[in-house]
Amino acid sequence: MASRTLLYIPIIHSQADMGALSESIRKVTLQKLGERVWRQKVNLVKHFWSDVENILHKLTLSYAQTRVYQDGLPVCGKELEIITELAKKGSPNHQILVRLMEKGATILGTESAELLIEEYHLIKRVLKTGDVKDAIAIEARQKAASDLLLKKRDEFIAARIDQTLQPGETGILFLGLLHNIAGLLPGDIYVHYPLNRPLAASRKRNKQDG
Repeated sequence: MASRTLLYIPIIHSQADMGALSESIRKVTLQKLGERVWRQKVNLVKHFWSDVENILHKLTLSYAQTRVYQDGLPVCGKELEIITELAKKGSPNHQILVRLMEKGATILGTESAELLIEEYHLIKRVLKTGDVKDAIAIEARQKAASDLLLKKRDEFIAARIDQTLQPGETGILFLGLLHNIAGLLPGDIYVHYPLNRPLAASRKRNKQDG
């Protein structure tokens, strides 16, 4: 049986990816970090996605046999509408998805809608205070719930990839830095990191090396 390949790209989210929460996140971040650091972060995100674009351009892919998985994209039947809307709003991540789709790649819903709604409410509780100290305190109280939710999301994503990535196909996974699903995938899926490894995997490796 032919093996399956997954190109795992840990990503940095842009403000355009945050949807309805984007302005609240910007305000809290400005309070916490200041204008100068905020602008540095915006430039970092811009350069990051430029690097991702360059790396993908160098890959030799059979797009008809390429499936694309995206952080925050629910299995809902409206995946293409979501991608197109966010691309129009300036998300470099989703603009790349549109270009991959135009080349013949298949974009798949990747996450549980129920878990994403649960995460939305957790984040909203942090942001609605409008005060940085209160937001940090709420975030600390919710850490256990957030960690458990991240684990459930990773398990769902890994299962989704296993169910939909066929032998001989290549998957491209765009997933936030704090996620780490490599250890949850079956052994016949070969995981490659064209850019870098997720933070969680790097921390785990450092502990083992120490």
